Amino acid sequence: MAKKKFEIDFENYVRNAPPSKREKSSAWSAAIGLQQVDGLTPSKYLFETARRNIEGDITIDDAQKLINSYYKSKVSRANDPDDTEEADKVASRIAKILSERAFSFSPSYLIAIHGKLFQGIYKFAGRLRDYDITKKEWVLDGDTVMYGAAFELRMALDYDFEQEREFNYKGLNMDQIVEHLADFVSRLWQIHAFGEGNTRTTAVFMIKYLRSLGFKVDNKIFADNSWFFRNALVRANYSNVPKGISREPGFLENFFRNMLMGEHHEMKNRYLHVNYRGNAGARSSHDGIAVEKATIQHETAENQSAIAGIEQRLESAKLNAPTKEKLLSIIQGVGNEVFGASKVMELTGCKPTAATSLIKKLLSLEIIEPVAGHGKGKYRVKG
Repeated sequence: MAKKKFEIDFENYVRNAPPSKREKSSAWSAAIGLQQVDGLTPSKYLFETARRNIEGDITIDDAQKLINSYYKSKVSRANDPDDTEEADKVASRIAKILSERAFSFSPSYLIAIHGKLFQGIYKFAGRLRDYDITKKEWVLDGDTVMYGAAFELRMALDYDFEQEREFNYKGLNMDQIVEHLADFVSRLWQIHAFGEGNTRTTAVFMIKYLRSLGFKVDNKIFADNSWFFRNALVRANYSNVPKGISREPGFLENFFRNMLMGEHHEMKNRYLHVNYRGNAGARSSHDGIAVEKATIQHETAENQSAIAGIEQRLESAKLNAPTKEKLLSIIQGVGNEVFGASKVMELTGCKPTAATSLIKKLLSLEIIEPVAGHGKGKYRVKG
């Protein structure tokens, strides 16, 4: 698929560019891709600025100054969605942090990353949350992970960091290393130290930490599969005994195996849904070899056929992979129900502007249709 004029052909930089451009391209690729975690899409101006930095025309500090100046002018960004400011500023800050060599393995550094990423965006940037949270998850059929209690966040961080600091990797094979790393990041994420921006902060910290351990981290996997990364973290931290659902770290382990071992496990978000039927490609956390088959509540042949047809239409629509996955998750999540933007936000974790954009895409593809008699802004999947 041809790139839009304002997009960047990151793969071309990886294949053909000299090391300096390759490193900057890798940092920007991950920085931009991670915005998909919260359903954010950077502006055309961000892509143009990133390209200038990669080409060496401006420094990363210059790029950040240009982005900040851009959002001081309401006229220059009149046609941008409201949430591009967060996407642009956070992306440029992630690119800067990933381009720096400095790193400290400590809770303070994790907190500092959050502060740097979200300064001026969230009032609580760089501060541990002081309230308990729940988050409805599409992959959990609307249920939530049990996150760390607000009163013990610092103690939980200190404990996990101390345990990791004392862990000895010597003598372990890569299967064991990947299993351990997946467990560490899973526990770190589940603490959910921050009210918002937790996944992006965790991802940036882990990239830096893996580099400090000597791994050559392929940032592209975060660029292309950031939403899968978050959903894999959700599944690694969720169990429901009455429903027969156990924690499933295999998806997260596959993510790390692709990144660190060059394997090629499929990263499809629908595989992570607790009701998915079929071979989801997750390795068993018990033996590291057996393939875990996720179970699903039986769908009718008619529904399966309809979803397959919609999936084919999305595949031919020239959309990026994260957008395709989000659109499919909406279709699977709403079923035959009438829905609106709030339901889309619940299913995808997107903010209002991004949810509206997803609805417009589904309308333009004639996958959904407006419904009268249910209030303004209500839709359903076409029969």
